Amino acid sequence: MALITVYCQPGARQTAVSGLHDGLIKIKVCAPPVDGAANRELKRFLSAKLDVAESRITLTCGEKSRIKQFDIPAHTVEAMMAILNPAND
Repeated sequence: MALITVYCQPGARQTAVSGLHDGLIKIKVCAPPVDGAANRELKRFLSAKLDVAESRITLTCGEKSRIKQFDIPAHTVEAMMAILNPAND
């Protein structure tokens, strides 16, 4: 189990890693910040990229903030950072 913190920018044309923001991985999501839609899209994206079931990913902090922290099992922080590295997209 590992905690990862990301910067989320809702309302993008497509969901993708788009670089760094204040040292955090920045992920643009194609969902508005309304009724948790951006959180759900971000969770879906992380699930697909990290090959972890959505049900196993927990938003632990930042439900209404752009800075969000997720608890993701079966990965180390280093492994997740390597997979989500903006240079890989």
